[in-house]
Amino acid sequence: MRTAVVWDALSSVLAERAASTGRERLAIVDAGGGTGGFAVPLAALGHDVTVVDPSPDSLAALERRAKEQGVGVRALQGDAADLAELLSRDSADLVLCHSVLEYVEDPISALTAVAGLLRRGGAVSVLAANPVASAIHRALAGQFEEARSVLDDPMGSWGERDPTPRRFAAATLVELLGATGFSIGAVHGVRVFADLVPSRLIDGEPGAADALVALEQAASTHPVLRDIATQLHVLGHRT
Repeated sequence: MRTAVVWDALSSVLAERAASTGRERLAIVDAGGGTGGFAVPLAALGHDVTVVDPSPDSLAALERRAKEQGVGVRALQGDAADLAELLSRDSADLVLCHSVLEYVEDPISALTAVAGLLRRGGAVSVLAANPVASAIHRALAGQFEEARSVLDDPMGSWGERDPTPRRFAAATLVELLGATGFSIGAVHGVRVFADLVPSRLIDGEPGAADALVALEQAASTHPVLRDIATQLHVLGHRT
């Protein structure tokens, strides 16, 4: 439910890439892919998937999950900054960069490394935390000073205890992708309502989960609602 909008976008990208290349089996790199929430389902679809992640524990969990699902996923330990050293240039059709830019030292360098991996016509899927949503969530928790801090801080952080070092508005993500040579594709809001609706309203009502997914899909491109989503999803294409 929380990632339905992203999966819809990825499905379209993969279908378009398969049609343009004539290859059903595509090469996918999941930078910071952790335990394989995206990587394993993509491998189950028949793609060649490589996960690069700095955590050995996450990679071990990824390998267990892949084995349970009966699929193969290549696991490499490293950071986004190491992509050029770990993988060959022009070797990927799609790179996932989900919840990575918030934590890297230099987002421009990370996206430049991603661009180097992609074949011409390939795509990057960027998913990042949104500062506006963080301000809303802090306010709803009664943390009004922290909510104000998010709005005032250029990094979108609410304080020293904030586990997320930086957040990105949609315009900032678009600017970063443009600066690293990508043409900009679709921009979506992810989890506009899902993080605000109490779980009891979903679990206790037949059909509520499907209705919420449909609402999320409609809100993901709404010109106002998109920009208050918990995360923002942007597709970039290497020309």
